[in-house]
Amino acid sequence: MGFKNMASNLTFTDIALMTSMEKNKAIERMEQINDNVNWNSIEAILMEDYPVGNSKEGNQAYPPLLLMKCLLLQQWFHIDSDPELETQINDRISFKKFLGIAFDEPSPDHSTFSRFRGRLSKETLLSINKELLRQFATKGLVINEGAAVDARLVQSASRPISKEKLAAERQVRETSAGQKDRHGNPRKFFRDIESDWTIKNNKLHFGLKEHATVDVRHGFLLATHLTPASHSDSRYLPLCIAGSCSEAVIKAAYTDKGYAGEPNRSFLANRGIVDGIMSKAVRGRRLRDYEVARNKAISKVRYVVEQYFGLTHLHNNASRARFTTIIKNSVDGFLRQFAFNLQRGSRLLAV
Repeated sequence: MGFKNMASNLTFTDIALMTSMEKNKAIERMEQINDNVNWNSIEAILMEDYPVGNSKEGNQAYPPLLLMKCLLLQQWFHIDSDPELETQINDRISFKKFLGIAFDEPSPDHSTFSRFRGRLSKETLLSINKELLRQFATKGLVINEGAAVDARLVQSASRPISKEKLAAERQVRETSAGQKDRHGNPRKFFRDIESDWTIKNNKLHFGLKEHATVDVRHGFLLATHLTPASHSDSRYLPLCIAGSCSEAVIKAAYTDKGYAGEPNRSFLANRGIVDGIMSKAVRGRRLRDYEVARNKAISKVRYVVEQYFGLTHLHNNASRARFTTIIKNSVDGFLRQFAFNLQRGSRLLAV
């Protein structure tokens, strides 16, 4: 069926809007991103996981790079739903300019975004994030100092229910009847049964937990992993380090005292990674003065991961899950990682 040809000649609409586009700050920011990224390399990775378009029969498909850019706009401009993304693309000059769509051409349908997102695999998105950081490294933004690791709670997309009702819902879901709606058709929407309960600061929380790794030099997001909220932060330090999307070797790892313990310290020592885990007081033994000073020094380095949490909470509503399954939310997290690193790298290169 092939791909749609998105190249377009100048129309009267384009010419009439040229003056206003020259003073459009959003267009300036997105053109800056385009100038700093080799999109051909990104598209080549997408094509490996996107066989649509190879057939000569059927309707023409949208190029995967165009759809990826649409999902980036959704992240950057805090658009909560796919129907709203379609509306915004049809409504905004800057969006169509960034996507390379003629102003008299409509946006892809919102269902196209959903299907495209469903095609993306975690492996593909990890490769894309690796390629992006590799490109930034060739421009001088090298990751070679260390990484900060931390976790935050993420609110479930579904209404909280008790542990008993959650267990009952999980049992029903495993049956054939639980996979169908009241009309006997396959269910399209499910409540979240992968989230669970935990307590933090004496407050109950129902949802997930995001474990993140952030480069301490430039603030790039190197890894993001989702688990049920009850999972301990400490056990995921090896995954956060080993799962980094940077090709550079992480030389040091900085964490709060929640990651203290022999397993994590041994993991870092065996791999020659500098131990930046804060010291933790235990019963019958207070921290010594040098340990207190060391903790303060580490806190001044690991703040970058808290900065990532704060920025994405403020601008992306990342403290609440968008979907009801971990796999879908993980894909959304990888897209947020790509969007976050793209924007951060472009700003650093501009400076």
